[in-house]
Amino acid sequence: IPVAQAGSLISTQQEIEIGRDVGRQLEKEYGLVEDPELQARVDRIGKSMVAVCDRRDLPYSFKVLNSKEVNALAAPGGFIYVFKGLVDLMPSDDELAGVIGHELGHVVKRHAVRQMEKSLGMTLLFGLILGDKAVFLQNLAMNAIMAGYSREDERQADQLGFIHSYKAGYNPYSMMIGLQKLSELDSNSHYDLFSDHPESQARISLVQGYMNSAGIKPHVAMTDGGKAAQIYEGEWKMPPLYGTYDGYKPIYRADFAAGILYRLSQLPDYSADKFIVDTDGTNCTIYYGDQSVLVVTPEDASANGMSVMDLTGVYVQKLKEWQAK
Repeated sequence: IPVAQAGSLISTQQEIEIGRDVGRQLEKEYGLVEDPELQARVDRIGKSMVAVCDRRDLPYSFKVLNSKEVNALAAPGGFIYVFKGLVDLMPSDDELAGVIGHELGHVVKRHAVRQMEKSLGMTLLFGLILGDKAVFLQNLAMNAIMAGYSREDERQADQLGFIHSYKAGYNPYSMMIGLQKLSELDSNSHYDLFSDHPESQARISLVQGYMNSAGIKPHVAMTDGGKAAQIYEGEWKMPPLYGTYDGYKPIYRADFAAGILYRLSQLPDYSADKFIVDTDGTNCTIYYGDQSVLVVTPEDASANGMSVMDLTGVYVQKLKEWQAK
């Protein structure tokens, strides 16, 4: 038994066998989404974070279950599932990375296994269990997952969700965007990631703290009574974003742009002179090389009292000021 499992009732090999059984049960109950490209994409996102996590010795798999539920589950042993409803809510790789990184955190810290071991209690000898041992353990695991995790476990998984997605190179705002989206869902929705709204706000604040500790900047804040979102750092500010674009409202557009700027600023040859502008006749897109940084919409322009092209010019100028800063 590895050192990490010393004193445990459930060995790593047993954990894997239990998780594989739970995975079969989930796949039988919900079915997998018949979209090889999506399945491969989610597996790629998950594996990219396994490469930077603290527990790489498991046969990890990442699959999409065919359910409209907004949910994600981590079975013991590294068998991680996201529901199609979650993929629909979070269509970008970055958003999915934050949530999958959270579920990976549950596996890394053996949260479900520890719950199972508590349930086993004094039943140290599996011979005392009546009936099929494998079925008993599978049911115990499923009950542990469906019962939800403690507040402490969820916060620990959030922290690891940020660390995993950040270390794997995803947008450092990805965990924040995912938590914000989940906090806005109907409280009657069933999902593992949040249990109550006040706690969701506390968890968002904690993730903001992890970002600050990692030196993620620029920052994002709501402005104009919550109608707009603004990217800022100290006294430096960009004009507020007001429009919804491609399904993303202002706060998420600002989060994505701020995260992209952070990643760009870490490049050894970063230069604000490399920003270029393109237009489709309605919107203007600011690119850095082939990386789309921000799309400026007519709604943004109107609210700022400018044309789309003029506002885009202001954004580019502000980006140059940010580099100088």
